[in-house]
Amino acid sequence: MMTLVFWLLALALFALVTRVGRHFGLIPIVSQLLLASIGLPLLMLLWIEPHWQLTGAQLVSPTWLKSLYSLSFALLLGHILSDVIDLRLDRQSVKIALPSFLVPFACGLACAVWLLPPQPWLSSLAVGLVFAITAIPVLYLYLRHIGYPPAATRRLVQSAILIDLTCWSLFGLAQGSLNLNSLLLPIAAALLPLLLRALRIRQPLCYSLSFFALLVVAEHYRLNALIFGVGYLLCMAWLKVALVMPLKAVWLERLQTFVAIPLILTFGIVQINVHSALSAISPLQLCALLLLPVLSKVLGNWLGLSWATPSFAGASRWRESLLLNIRGLSEIVFLNLLLQQQLISPALYFALMLMGLAATLLPALAGMNKTPLKSAVVPGKEPLCQ
Repeated sequence: MMTLVFWLLALALFALVTRVGRHFGLIPIVSQLLLASIGLPLLMLLWIEPHWQLTGAQLVSPTWLKSLYSLSFALLLGHILSDVIDLRLDRQSVKIALPSFLVPFACGLACAVWLLPPQPWLSSLAVGLVFAITAIPVLYLYLRHIGYPPAATRRLVQSAILIDLTCWSLFGLAQGSLNLNSLLLPIAAALLPLLLRALRIRQPLCYSLSFFALLVVAEHYRLNALIFGVGYLLCMAWLKVALVMPLKAVWLERLQTFVAIPLILTFGIVQINVHSALSAISPLQLCALLLLPVLSKVLGNWLGLSWATPSFAGASRWRESLLLNIRGLSEIVFLNLLLQQQLISPALYFALMLMGLAATLLPALAGMNKTPLKSAVVPGKEPLCQ
């Protein structure tokens, strides 16, 4: 009973900070990261553990909660992958994306090998990818808010899409390479759109509902959800079938903002004993994990933007470098994926969560922090809620 009360309390707190944050002009993900990184650990340390006698392991143990987590994770991952697949390459976006991915990725690999304790190569690869990833939806909202020219917005978003597609695909393939047999079922399931077309089924909703249902199954049974998700959406794109979200845009936004994202953040944070996590990592390692991802990403962004031609007269490389450094929702989902598969330690998870918060706050601190008056909508796509 108290476990259910805790989760209802957590959702209520996230709803409260989201609304308060909006009052002060903060995009929801910024408020949610603040609560997850600071508020929830204090709540666990000062009240839940000493007074309710509940540990993180007990809080995440109910079967119903794990099913709800799988549903939330599939919804967010599907939404992110639908953005990632929406790729229209142009030369300038590639010029931006290459250094923006390679510089932080190389820095992350070096950090994993030389600064962190010995770990499997897949974990080191994952750290490099965490350094490089960008949050497409948050980036798009910020660009819309500051009134960026449409062509320049499209270029930066396409650069971010290329970076994230590389990150998600590399990790999925690397994970599958450990057990080639584990790739067969996700790849076979990803070919379902071809079967549906052969059966002359043409309703996009049928393809989309099958996608989300199979994504839930893949996540729940620890199959390679990334390979399935990317492969399925590539098949849909090849067949020219649009992905239709299972809910109307306004309800999807509310479900993600007030249920799915808070659930995933809380699920990860409550499993961490912050005192033990911080004591398990040296001050040098903590400083490196907070600073190096941001510095290397900004440097890579700046090099890429310097290589590409300016998107418009007066374009600021510094401002665009900060915007392409936003982490947000993409990093949350990726970190939770790594934590649940035990590819990173709780200490590493918490440090990288703090880094993601700092990186996402940087544009806000630079004056680009207010929520747009109208929801940003990409032509032909649902609003990006985070």
